[in-house]
Amino acid sequence: MRRAVIDRRTTETQIALAIGLDGKGHYRVSTGIRFLDHMLELFTRHGGFNLTIKATGDLDVDQHHTVEDLGIALGEAVSEALGNRRGINRAGYFVMPMDETLAVAAIDLGGRPHTVVDLKTTVQRVGDLQTELVHDFFEGFAIGARANVHVKVLYGRSNHHKIEAVFKAFARALVQGVRARPAGGLRQRQAARSHAAEYKGIALDANLKVRTTYDCFD
Repeated sequence: MRRAVIDRRTTETQIALAIGLDGKGHYRVSTGIRFLDHMLELFTRHGGFNLTIKATGDLDVDQHHTVEDLGIALGEAVSEALGNRRGINRAGYFVMPMDETLAVAAIDLGGRPHTVVDLKTTVQRVGDLQTELVHDFFEGFAIGARANVHVKVLYGRSNHHKIEAVFKAFARALVQGVRARPAGGLRQRQAARSHAAEYKGIALDANLKVRTTYDCFD
């Protein structure tokens, strides 16, 4: 089972996080922000992961440090659980309806962090969560996991539904990305080079060793 434990401590936050990528949707989450707890619980259930989080932060100052550091810690945990990332799909996407709302998420676990977030929220808070910090959460995840993360609300009315649909779509996109790649799927550079050489009629040395890395699928 692919698992990781992260203990992240800064002057602003203390986060203990454990994830199992091949879980059953079990969770125990406490961040001090109840709406964020709810989103992470849904993330766990829709991803079929196992997730435990105990986080404390300077919420008396602002939610920013806690939300951002949780994203970073979750990304680091996913990265550690995946190891060298060989043999996974690497990329995934999902389109998620939530009543009147439709959201899409796409990820690429290729080693380059980048984030695009478009929530179309129209309020400053949903529950007790500052809505602008959802962007910081996904940006933190992208940094921690060294991944491209794109999440977008296509349309919707309820701000609650917009954020919830994004977290559910993100979970299901991540499931696709971490899943083992089926035989005959995306080739690594070694296979691509061999194919190109054979196509040109070049005889390959059977003992030739070509180094491959998880982030070579450009």
